[in-house]
Amino acid sequence: MKQLYCLFIVLALFAGNLFAQQPAQQSAENAPLSLEDCLNIGLERNFDLRIVRNEEIIARNNATRGNAGQLPSIALNGGYSGTAYSNDYTWANDSLSHSPAAYNGTLNAAITAEWTLFNGFSIQSNYARLQELKAMGELNTRMALEDFVANLSAEYYNYIKEQLSLANLKASLEFSQDRLYIVEASYGIGAASGLDYQQAQVDYNADHSAYITQLEVVAASRFKLNQLMALDSIEAPLALADTSIAIDTCILRDSIWIAAQENNAQLLVAYKNHRLSQLDLKQAQSRNYPYLKLNGSYQWRDNSFENSTYLRQTQMGPQFGITAGITLFDGMNRRREQQNARIQMENKQLQIEQFQLALKTDMANLWTAYTNNIKLYNIERDNQVVAQINFDIAMERYRLRELSGIELREAQLSLLESEKRLLQAEYNIKLCEISLLHLSGQILDMLGE
Repeated sequence: MKQLYCLFIVLALFAGNLFAQQPAQQSAENAPLSLEDCLNIGLERNFDLRIVRNEEIIARNNATRGNAGQLPSIALNGGYSGTAYSNDYTWANDSLSHSPAAYNGTLNAAITAEWTLFNGFSIQSNYARLQELKAMGELNTRMALEDFVANLSAEYYNYIKEQLSLANLKASLEFSQDRLYIVEASYGIGAASGLDYQQAQVDYNADHSAYITQLEVVAASRFKLNQLMALDSIEAPLALADTSIAIDTCILRDSIWIAAQENNAQLLVAYKNHRLSQLDLKQAQSRNYPYLKLNGSYQWRDNSFENSTYLRQTQMGPQFGITAGITLFDGMNRRREQQNARIQMENKQLQIEQFQLALKTDMANLWTAYTNNIKLYNIERDNQVVAQINFDIAMERYRLRELSGIELREAQLSLLESEKRLLQAEYNIKLCEISLLHLSGQILDMLGE
């Protein structure tokens, strides 16, 4: 009777310790960061975003009329040259004469201008092409932003999932540790067998190993988040404001698909590439037309002579001209370039159709995954409640010594697995949400959450 009383006291203490366990709190030294906080930090510091922004600025700087050739070029130049020649003459009667070297110098300065008035519409198409490249740079920046928001959001919720998994494993480890203490105490007073004690030790070691492994997984997720935010210290501690994964089970497929057809960044880039191929064809066709150039200059020239009828000559005044021409034959290169440009334009149209098909496929896959994971979530949520009740019953029966340690372990693992599956279902739904928003070009709305 005394042995049973001691065992009851130990079990009561164990049960009280188990149900009083709270999830591990994160360090209070760091201000908790929400998803929006993490995104804002990354928007300022992420290296990929900074690089693509600079490339957008380059494309914007290039989109000028001067770079397209619509404006004239003006240059100022000057120079000085001199000669010192001696002259030997042979006359018709074979007589010879010689004059000593005389130095002649020329000093000149000029302002010159050249302006292509017409070049077969090449200038207009080139300017339009630069504008399209500017818009392409903006789209590339948007794509980089969307990829960044999607990647960081996915990792943010993955970090929450892994922390919750760590908390579940910690609770399971503490349960196994308390069970080991109970069995050890019971074994010491002869109320438990050596086999029960060894099994409890094996279960505790297994839970301890799983907990240590999960610590590594949590750290890897934290390092990834810090890397995406480009923090100075990758190993810096990180506290998140959210402690659970909030899911949205009311997304409408039609609204997502309509938005995807209108706003998907990759599809818009495909349209831009097709437009650029059209402009490339116009550029090649411009060589079929004549060109017209206007040139002019204002020159000043000062010549000095040592041996001449006059010692100095100064010239000053404008000079202008118009040049027109057309290429009659260039080895069939124009025809070849235009044929290739048409083929490229056809390829860009095929790429649009190919991407539209891929977009439909991605939409179908994501929507199937989204709806299936919602079903799994509902199942796992109910299953987790049942597993928790089953574990509580097993605990009570174990306390009354109506259940073996192996059977209690099965109930413990069943609860742990149900919690794991529920967390995975929540995370999968969140990933589908992020992917659907990314697909529809609405992922940047998360910046304002």
